Amino acid sequence: MLNTLQYNGHYTYFHDLYIENFDPILPAGEIQEGIQLPPFIKKYCDELVESDGIVIIHPNWWGQPPAILKGWIDRVFRPGVAYEFLEGDKGEGIPKGLLKARSAIIFNTSNTPAEREERVFGDPLETLWKNCIFRLCGVTQVYRRTFRIIVTSSENQRRKWLREVAETISQFYPKE
Repeated sequence: MLNTLQYNGHYTYFHDLYIENFDPILPAGEIQEGIQLPPFIKKYCDELVESDGIVIIHPNWWGQPPAILKGWIDRVFRPGVAYEFLEGDKGEGIPKGLLKARSAIIFNTSNTPAEREERVFGDPLETLWKNCIFRLCGVTQVYRRTFRIIVTSSENQRRKWLREVAETISQFYPKE
């Protein structure tokens, strides 16, 4: 995925939150808009604001992203960075999205069959990423693809999935 973006001439920011030992806990002092952010959070915010596109990859953990990724969203997709409330709105209304990213792509892995996911859970990740995060932050083109069943997949199947990822990336972010 990263190679495809770079091959297509796109500058990339790449983060592995685990390797970076990202702290997902949102401290109370960081909630308010306009405060001085810790430098590492400000860096993530600046990169998010500058980005023309966003790609997120994560496993489906109990119908949610892993806690570390959810904490990153909580700390980085913040008021004044990813969205704002209109004058007079104290947070009870619908925010105005601020991100300039034209699209977001989310790749998930799962061990739950698609039929069961839809029937039993209603695909909560689809709702979360499209409606609760990206569209509220101004990103209107949101594509999500889940690769399943990971636990019993073959090496050949995983290679096919990686080719599909590269093709999808090239569709959304073609050569410049």
